[in-house]
Amino acid sequence: MADTAETLMLRAPISGVLLPLATVPDPVFAAGTFGDGVAIDPLSGTLVAPCDGTVIHLAATGHALTLEAPCGAQVLLHVGIDTVALRGEGFAPCVATGERVRQGDVLVRFDVDGVARQALSLVTVMALANGDAFAVAGKPVAVRAEAGRSVVLQVRAAGAQALPRHASGEAGLRPHRRTVTLACPGGLHARPAARARAAMRGLDASVMLHYGGRQASLSSLVALLSLAAGEGAMVELVASGADAEAALAAVARELQRAGAGEDAPPVHAGTIPLSSASLVPGAIAGVAAAPGIAVGTLHWWRDTAPEPAEAGQGNATERAALRAALAGADAQLTHESQAAAARGAAAEAGIFAMHRALLEDPALLAAAEAYIDAGKSAGFAWREATRAEAALLSRMPDPRMAERAADLLDVDKRVRRVLAPAPADTAAGRLPAADGTPVVLAAEEFTPSDLAGLHLCPAQVAALVMVRGGPTSHAAIIARQLGMPCLVALGGALARLADGTPVIADGDRACLLASPDAHALAAAASAMRQRAWQRDTDLRDAHAAASTRDGVRIEVAANVGSVADAANALPHGADSVGLVRTELLCLHEAAAPTPAGHRASCQAIVDALPGRSVIVRTLDIGGDKDAAWLQLPPEANPALGLRGVRLAQVRPQLFDDQLRGLLAVRAAAPLRILLPMVTEVDELLVWRERIRALAREAGAEAVPEVGVMIEVPSAALLADQLAEHADFFSIGTNDLTQYTLAMDRCQPELAARMDGLHPAVLRMIAATTEGAARHGRWVGVCGALAGDPLAVPVLIGLGVTELSVDAALVPGIKSRVRALSHADCCQRAGALLRLPSAGAVRAACREYWPAQAPAPRNDGALARPYGECQ
Repeated sequence: MADTAETLMLRAPISGVLLPLATVPDPVFAAGTFGDGVAIDPLSGTLVAPCDGTVIHLAATGHALTLEAPCGAQVLLHVGIDTVALRGEGFAPCVATGERVRQGDVLVRFDVDGVARQALSLVTVMALANGDAFAVAGKPVAVRAEAGRSVVLQVRAAGAQALPRHASGEAGLRPHRRTVTLACPGGLHARPAARARAAMRGLDASVMLHYGGRQASLSSLVALLSLAAGEGAMVELVASGADAEAALAAVARELQRAGAGEDAPPVHAGTIPLSSASLVPGAIAGVAAAPGIAVGTLHWWRDTAPEPAEAGQGNATERAALRAALAGADAQLTHESQAAAARGAAAEAGIFAMHRALLEDPALLAAAEAYIDAGKSAGFAWREATRAEAALLSRMPDPRMAERAADLLDVDKRVRRVLAPAPADTAAGRLPAADGTPVVLAAEEFTPSDLAGLHLCPAQVAALVMVRGGPTSHAAIIARQLGMPCLVALGGALARLADGTPVIADGDRACLLASPDAHALAAAASAMRQRAWQRDTDLRDAHAAASTRDGVRIEVAANVGSVADAANALPHGADSVGLVRTELLCLHEAAAPTPAGHRASCQAIVDALPGRSVIVRTLDIGGDKDAAWLQLPPEANPALGLRGVRLAQVRPQLFDDQLRGLLAVRAAAPLRILLPMVTEVDELLVWRERIRALAREAGAEAVPEVGVMIEVPSAALLADQLAEHADFFSIGTNDLTQYTLAMDRCQPELAARMDGLHPAVLRMIAATTEGAARHGRWVGVCGALAGDPLAVPVLIGLGVTELSVDAALVPGIKSRVRALSHADCCQRAGALLRLPSAGAVRAACREYWPAQAPAPRNDGALARPYGECQ
């Protein structure tokens, strides 16, 4: 590293596009609350050290850490905005608190796509945390940065003092106390704590928080959570130092500030416990954490973690044993996280990554070592430290925090198992001998390590049921990942059931039926057969045409973004490819694709789908999709900026190269070109003429059909004019909904209202089909609305003749089309445009076009439900 003693050169911690700190979509960062710095819109999922230093803080969730450079400068690295709400999902820290690192060492790996789907933003911040002692002396002028190479900040000491003093230990200074009521939503979580720390910047003081007979500083997330200080709690602040009074005022102001739901608990539909009055005798009401119905015998899951001896064999011996066990548990978690990621279980992988962060929490380690110093064994010390924290978390009023107690207990068990391993300590090893009878696994509360390896025995385990727990627990997440029904919060009634009790676990009606009679067993078996029959029938009939009952053919196509997607479309019965997202083929390449590169990638997709037509969308880069090789300048509102054909206007060579490649593709079936983000006729005419010119240049025998993607209101309203010159339309309902409703589709707080069945969006679709019909053009839908079974009859009724969806949805959508009458859809759809809301439209759709009837039994009758559990 070439850093000098006078100036600390901070290199980019991640590759991406550089942004001013003020553009970060979070006032805490944008206003410099954490300190001066720079933001990077990342193009990779690897965070590296910007300089040599020591990790002085690592968030338990893995999304943020702080390095202290040898000169004393403290550098905060924070991946994404509101990523703390993911609770570690998608993050895998590669370092621990206290670890020394070299510039360029990997600090954190994260799942770019998974985090991007759930977080407000992926923008990553690097900020100077102790700006009172150090200052940013220089910032970059480039717009691109390469991780570990590009210098993006220059830092120098601000004055003679290298670090601020903390005078809490100075004699003669008496502590100051103040009691405040927490107003931050959800209580004392990481972000309000960070704001409180930032409010103390420049003050010579330290502050401790006291609540429920315990105390904690702001340095450990687990210690803060263990205070069980929820929203509305009375917390005592104790400040020491020359500026104690000012520090109290600053911290109190932040903790009493009501935010905008930063850490608000998620709302989970369908998780309300049922009243026992609505159940048949023997049914236990619970909370549905994963849907489905299963029949089996109850098998209680016994905890195999050994109970440790209390007395230790000396401090040095026990400390070494604990450190070795922590390292062993960390290795297990790393392996399990990687294995889960390899089989596509991203949520499970994220859970294990978060548990690695808990293993490294300094507060837990300090508590355990205090027990060891008192003469206890490593296992006893670790058990007592984690159980104390978990007991407090379990009593918190916030259900999410109470559920996190299970994670601490899991970490406890894992470490104790490493200290004293037991044979066959895996999920498969603790199941009863396989005799062909499915089991319903029961526990007081499952932890993730209990379920490790459960994917290896799906035929033996039918469902999971728990006495306690909640629908957001990590065990529930893993159950959903495995596709198993899961019931939680069944209470003492479940605890009283004996091993071997026959049960029906109904994740659809949120109840467990013990010792069911023959009628209930028959009804449950019928429901399971109906589900399996529908799934198998849809797949078996997937290759047949999707025609309505009155004979109108609807083409059901696949959306693809890779050759693998195209190959997957065939077994699922796709009639064609309705959308090739060509930008996904080259977003992460090192350089812009050449005409030969475009031809090769599209030729591979065409070859994977012999005899099927393919619609290729030209590069839709911009907005929320940026290519590393493009080096686009930052935009204040990228959704309204350079994307689609707008980008082609300023970078025409990109468009020409792609068109030359597409014109060189050899296909037996039609290959059509789709233009994204067209807003007016002149744009279409310019690019249509350019396609003709390049076709003549290439000596092509025919010019491909050219379509317009309808995704902005202006295109929908001008559909009659565009249809005069376009060969077809494809409606992108995701963006059309966003622009029609003026709601950012990447804004999580608006996700529930971003509904393509809103009457205003339906009116845009109707305008499109009406305009197309005037010139005899066909209209397809390639957005998410095409895959919504409730929306399918509406789209057909409005005149859509092609639906393009993800390959796995093709069989079900075809089945939905075959159950409909085209005339009925057309008759009813118009009335939906006059309804007041998306909710009203959905309610009407359920009434007009109910779900398909279940499959008949062998005798032609339908089994009655075994209980009125709804």
